[in-house]
Amino acid sequence: MTTNTEKPLKKVCIICSKGTIEDVYATLIMANGAVMEGIEAKVFFTFFGLDAITKKQMNRLKTATVGNPAMRAPGGLPFPTILGILPGVEAGVSAMMKSQMEKLDVPPVDEFLEMITAGGGEIYACKMAMDMFKLEKKDLWEEVKDVLTVGEFYAMCGGENTQIIFT
Repeated sequence: MTTNTEKPLKKVCIICSKGTIEDVYATLIMANGAVMEGIEAKVFFTFFGLDAITKKQMNRLKTATVGNPAMRAPGGLPFPTILGILPGVEAGVSAMMKSQMEKLDVPPVDEFLEMITAGGGEIYACKMAMDMFKLEKKDLWEEVKDVLTVGEFYAMCGGENTQIIFT
């Protein structure tokens, strides 16, 4: 007879480094799911992931059409990656993706972030990436809790039953 000694997950620390619709939404869905389950969630946006929390970009994210082997055309056929370089294809695919999300009642990025913070989740920006892209705190969504170094973020992610997730 075995006994299950696993303890429930208490905290997730999610790092978002990419700014495409599919990467940002993966982060937002995981963070929102955590807070809905009563799990403490801290989300750190770095490099191009900063687009998700930058006021000018957060609701203008695009789908990656080049180099995305999982991309499917309507009807489920493989989408030839070479088509992604044609003018207007990225915009069309992104609009289609957003339309599908609207049909499923998936909120836009800013509303999703509000849901996460209303549930107790915390949103952070990477100091090095902010410096690199010459962004200031005023450029970010109002409820970004702080701009941190990666070391400061990791220090917050300590403790028993914590999971760090990189998207």
